[in-house]
Amino acid sequence: MATDAAVNKLNELPPEMIEFALLKTTGALAPRLGRISLAGRKTILTPGFIGNTSRGVIPHISPDNFGKSVDLNGVYIPLEDFVEKHPQKIPPVFKYDVPEALRKFIALPDDRLLILGARRNPPIPSPVANTNTEVGLSTSVGFKQMSSEYYGAAVRKLQPDIVIGLADIPFGQASVGTKRKDKMSDRTELWLRDMIARKESLDKDEKSWAIFAPILPIERDLQSWYLEHIIDDMVDKISGVAIYDTYLLDDLPDQLHHLPRLSFHAPASPHELLRQTSLGMDLFTVPFLADATDAGIVLDFTFPAPKKDESSSTRRTLGIDMWHEDHACSVIPLSDGCTCYACTRHHRAYLQHLLAAKEMLGWVLIQLHNHAIMADFFTGVRASIQAGTFDADVAAFEAYYEPSLPEKTGQGPRIRGYQFKSEEHAKKDKKNPKAYKKFDDAKILELKAAHGQQPNKKPGMRDVIDDEALLGLVGMQNQDDGRMQDLRLEDDPKA
Repeated sequence: MATDAAVNKLNELPPEMIEFALLKTTGALAPRLGRISLAGRKTILTPGFIGNTSRGVIPHISPDNFGKSVDLNGVYIPLEDFVEKHPQKIPPVFKYDVPEALRKFIALPDDRLLILGARRNPPIPSPVANTNTEVGLSTSVGFKQMSSEYYGAAVRKLQPDIVIGLADIPFGQASVGTKRKDKMSDRTELWLRDMIARKESLDKDEKSWAIFAPILPIERDLQSWYLEHIIDDMVDKISGVAIYDTYLLDDLPDQLHHLPRLSFHAPASPHELLRQTSLGMDLFTVPFLADATDAGIVLDFTFPAPKKDESSSTRRTLGIDMWHEDHACSVIPLSDGCTCYACTRHHRAYLQHLLAAKEMLGWVLIQLHNHAIMADFFTGVRASIQAGTFDADVAAFEAYYEPSLPEKTGQGPRIRGYQFKSEEHAKKDKKNPKAYKKFDDAKILELKAAHGQQPNKKPGMRDVIDDEALLGLVGMQNQDDGRMQDLRLEDDPKA
């Protein structure tokens, strides 16, 4: 009955209205359970995570595998992945003249939530400074600027479910002065008003979207003017908040506590995910998932953690490095008890072979497995909060597992440009090693010797292709039926 009532309530809401129901909470800075719902989309239970994409897809996962083998009900899409031709040319995604153009362009299933923002998470620091009207982006062909007006027009064309308001954040700067922080607050407030105004100007037959207001990673007193304007003028026009520094959540005004919180504070490990969850964060992108996959590391942890052996003081690793040769003959699953596609159909030896052979399937299987591990992790987190044992379970998890993921030892797949810091783009060295290279003189002599050739001598007859071989007559000389004697070579009269 309760489920039917929730569905009926959701159907009564405007099509673009996000409903966030707080199912359990014990305070402002405490873990909480929630449910994010939107008509026509799958429900997202919180705490939870959404897919972090590159060029519209989760790295290594094709759209068909996403629909069949990945338990994700939403994705985050950065606009800077699609506007590399701006402003000289119209980016291809804007030429796609269909409803919900971005969803169709990236082949995202209709029942998954689509969240659009300006920058990736984590973003590459841009040497192109933000201005009163523009933000710096890192596209596939270099750094560019994008205006607030262009961003609003892009949102109107692409029709996401949720849009993250533009935030004036100087990513990569070690310290930011007080005057610069004042500018951050002023610009972000102006850009948020622009987005709301554009939404209100839509025609009745146009698809609308929900807006998440960015909360800046600066002290509350330095963005108090911005927060006051959100509370006084815009709180009924936004559907959530995007948090860029989880550890400033205690500065979030009480009037915004009922809204869902999307974290752009990139965690480095599951331990940090738990710390953010303990402060009341609801939704995450998890960049270290793709980092671990590229490194050939299979995630291997559960929450709550298994009971620890008191006789051992060592902590268990959070992942397994599949580049290690010890796995070459191992026919056990990637993780004990895991029911993902990779674990139920393949074993460690096969995966180790794929990585050693640089087969893309290796990273595909690891990515499917790692997303399954993370989905089970958040399922355990929600069960722990519901049972009221979250704090104790977190302490046990920290005692059982090492604090950080294993270090990368393998080469990994081809590195993409956005995986480099901006200062590394100025280096002349190639980002990826050469796949092919010329042999030196010594290697050439070695290869010739292996084929029976001597330096400065003509090749042996076995290395020469003769005329008979070209004519296809090899092996016919022993035929005694007289046909070979009748062959004649004559000039073509038409020549």
